[in-house]
Amino acid sequence: MSDSVSVTPKRVLVSIPPQPGGRRRAPRVSAHRRREARTAYVFLAPWFLGLFAITVGPILASLYLSFTDFSLLEEGTWVGLDNYTKMFTEDTRFITSLKVTTIYVVVSVPLQLAFALGLALALDRGLRGLPFYRSVYYLPSLLGGSVAIAILWRKLFGADGLVNSLLALVGIDGPGWVSDPDTALGTLILLHVWTFGAPMVIFLAGLRQIPQSYYEAASVDGATRWRQFRSITLPLLTPIIFFNLVLEVIKSFQSFTQSFIVSGGNGGPVDSTLFYTLYLYLKGFKSYEMGYAAAMAWVLLLIIAGLTGVNFLASKYWVFYGDTK
Repeated sequence: MSDSVSVTPKRVLVSIPPQPGGRRRAPRVSAHRRREARTAYVFLAPWFLGLFAITVGPILASLYLSFTDFSLLEEGTWVGLDNYTKMFTEDTRFITSLKVTTIYVVVSVPLQLAFALGLALALDRGLRGLPFYRSVYYLPSLLGGSVAIAILWRKLFGADGLVNSLLALVGIDGPGWVSDPDTALGTLILLHVWTFGAPMVIFLAGLRQIPQSYYEAASVDGATRWRQFRSITLPLLTPIIFFNLVLEVIKSFQSFTQSFIVSGGNGGPVDSTLFYTLYLYLKGFKSYEMGYAAAMAWVLLLIIAGLTGVNFLASKYWVFYGDTK
């Protein structure tokens, strides 16, 4: 019997020679793909139109106006960097508005986040009717920036307001909180802290993502509640804290309604509530210095962008993502 030998044919890979010039021929796009692309562009056209006509266009226009002496009544003239130079060398109210806004942000944002986190921890303990309480506590965030709440706040902290009426019951003669330069900014800080609903809901969602097994293991090891909070809850919540911090800093620098209503539109008393955005409004729509106001807007943009960048750079030292820090 003769041995049979099987031969397996080998595959031969044939490469397509490159076209002249060293480039391979690109695959042909089917007509169906081209129709899909055209359809997508048609549906995206309104969005692109809005982006360039409503967003990009005004941004570029404001950048140009920031280098001009432009009022709403006359054509602007090019002044170069004069608006920016005037801000930091001649305009004392600009420096005051920047100082007031910085104090407002530095004090109100940490207090708001601390209060929101504390309330989220309280609601995370299996409270009955949690959806109801969560909705109730979220309402201040929806209403806090409204004109109605600002008017109500002004009435509450007025010389004859509810706050002083309650203090009078215990024999304390309260000041006119919104008319006293020493306390007017404090009332606005308190109003900002009161709008804790949005960060609280985000904190509550973050707490629900922490595995319960971590706390059970810590309890077995004898860790107290404070130790569990410091070693488990706080590190695992640092991404949520960072997210809320960035959002609230940006939002706080843009605060306007509260200062405008409580101060009567002038930042008083004695410029103690002169927020940056309020002074920008006064320059643009009261003094008709629209070019100067545009320059202020761009300075504010740079301040917010700079602080956001600093937050992101500093986050690598204290924000904990899983197995990285």
